[in-house]
Amino acid sequence: MSYKIAIVGSGSWGSALAQILSDNKHEVLMYDIDDKIVTEINKDHTNKSKLGSSKLNEDIKATKDLTKAIDYGEIILLAVPTAVVRLVLSEINKVIKEPKLFVNVAKGIEPETFKRVSEIVYEEIAEAMIKGYVVLTGPSHAEEVVIGMLTLVTAASNNLDDAKLVQKIFSNKTYFRVYTSTDLIGAELCGSLKNVIALASGMAYGLKFGDNTLAALITRGLLEIKRIVLVLGGKIETVYGLSGMGDLIVTCTSHHSRNFQAGIKIAQGKNLKQTLSEMTMVVEGARTAVAAHQIIKEYKISAPIMEGVYDIVYKQKDVKKAISKLMSRSLKPE
Repeated sequence: MSYKIAIVGSGSWGSALAQILSDNKHEVLMYDIDDKIVTEINKDHTNKSKLGSSKLNEDIKATKDLTKAIDYGEIILLAVPTAVVRLVLSEINKVIKEPKLFVNVAKGIEPETFKRVSEIVYEEIAEAMIKGYVVLTGPSHAEEVVIGMLTLVTAASNNLDDAKLVQKIFSNKTYFRVYTSTDLIGAELCGSLKNVIALASGMAYGLKFGDNTLAALITRGLLEIKRIVLVLGGKIETVYGLSGMGDLIVTCTSHHSRNFQAGIKIAQGKNLKQTLSEMTMVVEGARTAVAAHQIIKEYKISAPIMEGVYDIVYKQKDVKKAISKLMSRSLKPE
């Protein structure tokens, strides 16, 4: 069965997912406010600023008309940065006319409120207009997916049937496989928090630390993620799954990772403003570091790596001094 999907946001991941859906014989309409990108997708079937020279299927269309996109899609795929997701949802709420299934692929936590995207969706969209909510998350770089490289992710929802539907729509037998989970809390938190650890990983790489450091950072970072996830109601098996450990590994080790790249720049002496100005895509970890810091303080959680990242990014603490502080902590059992 073919579905009509509206993709809100034509960044790298939104574009890569459009390609998957098109390959799977679904009908796709992308929405973006940038007239240049919309024209490029419709005319040249590329999105060079986000995906380089990769080609998109010719049946993928784009529009600047939000009402047209929302009317078109049986399923609304949210592929915008979490910093603007509340604003975008408030605009969608003005034009949505019938219940839709919402699928989110952004990874972040809102500072101050500690809200996950699912919670923001239910705050901004009239409940009668929400057929269901699913997060699609896991170790997945758009640059690899768009050229058909083998990728496995998780569809998580409080409603297993909704997760299974998204699993069916996105999975194929060649390069993209989706698993299901009912741990929505854990999946959303893991996908968000791993970006903070990826910033630390990039900093370590920028200082020319080696594989030993990276292995330790990922392992101890996973422990910090686990502590937060369990306190906030997620499940431990999610932490050790694709949306937890899997996503953490790929984000902490790949040069495709924008958070990893941002960490490198910070280690080289650039402040957050300089770093973000040089990035072509959103660095979700910078914003999530604020939310993580607030959660850690609120619930008195031990997370020295995440706290170190916060101090470096927002208090301009020297990276080497932050590492020295970590190494000087009291010795303890693993």
